[in-house]
Amino acid sequence: MKSLLIVDDQTGIRLLLDEVFKKEGFETRLAANGAEALQMVQERAPDCVLLDMKMPGINGVEVLKKIKKDWPQVPVIMMTAYGEVDLTEDAFENGAERYFTKPFNIYEVRDAVTALLN
Repeated sequence: MKSLLIVDDQTGIRLLLDEVFKKEGFETRLAANGAEALQMVQERAPDCVLLDMKMPGINGVEVLKKIKKDWPQVPVIMMTAYGEVDLTEDAFENGAERYFTKPFNIYEVRDAVTALLN
């Protein structure tokens, strides 16, 4: 069973993604912020991370940098409600595989995760 870490400060987004990916047979873990996400990755690296860019405390790009430094094999897909080009470029420069702007098509996100893990 493939594992997925879902990181978003919005509870509704976390729960929606959790429901969709559990139905697809993924083991999911949920984090509400960057510090929680990094702790979970240190405990057990997931097969893939869905990561919000804008969160209080440690932002998504900083979490991405740490994940890619210590676990470069873990694919990371970034999500944001903000279409800020500089953040997107920063995310790609630091190893993000994909990027989705909220509101996103949940099936496109599902297909992207599935494609990265197959």
